[in-house]
Amino acid sequence: PFSTRVVNVGVRDSTYVLDGLLYHESDLRIEEHYTDTAGFTDHVFALMHLLGFRFAPRIRDLGETKLYVPQGVQAYPTLRPLIGGTLNIKHVRAHWDDILRLASSIKQGTVTASLMLRKLGSYPRQNGLAVALRELGRIERTLFILDWLQSVELRRRVHAGLNKGEARNSLARAVFFNRLGEIRDRSFEQQRYRASGLNLVTAAIVLWNTVYLERATQGLVEAGKPVDGELLQFLSPLGWEHINLTGDYVWRQSRRLEDGKFRPLRMPGKP
Repeated sequence: PFSTRVVNVGVRDSTYVLDGLLYHESDLRIEEHYTDTAGFTDHVFALMHLLGFRFAPRIRDLGETKLYVPQGVQAYPTLRPLIGGTLNIKHVRAHWDDILRLASSIKQGTVTASLMLRKLGSYPRQNGLAVALRELGRIERTLFILDWLQSVELRRRVHAGLNKGEARNSLARAVFFNRLGEIRDRSFEQQRYRASGLNLVTAAIVLWNTVYLERATQGLVEAGKPVDGELLQFLSPLGWEHINLTGDYVWRQSRRLEDGKFRPLRMPGKP
């Protein structure tokens, strides 16, 4: 886990995806990002491309997601059932400078990506920048869907990445057993502290597991038992069955009482 944000449950995940990629303050250089259906919009597709990220969402109901082409349906007769419309390339060119200024402002941190995505989503349809960015996003989404349909490796990579994310979420739910796993703090500051603390604990477990998986593998090699390198990619540091998350309640019986007897009451000021 490299980024944590407390967000409103009524807002799509896609609004905050870029915030996590741009402002995580870690040493990671993220090149490709996976997400599910809630994590993508056409605006996100466009900004991901402009900011240098490879965006790879797993789109639900892919068969109902339409492609957009630059020359009209007539130029692609075999794809007619999949085409949803024609791209407005002229509109993108007319607002290209505005698009670049927006991407530059987000990259430099002048404005956050989530703030601009909320504003773009609230603009009326005729807003020039919002429409131009949407058209650019449709280009990127169309190219991605075509890659998805043709590349088995891409589909496997995305599914594997999302499975890792789900495994991390399962670990976080297991760790956050207090208050039924609900953040009930009223202030945003306390909510952020609690979310950051959960992220720290899960990261510590991942680090612990990684270190000892490596030591176990090295121990097998030193013992003369060969380890198939192809199988190592299937190891995961996200398990917690071997970790006692709740502690042990130890009842010491050093001083047993006779039947019918009671322990003395504690008096204030006396040990």
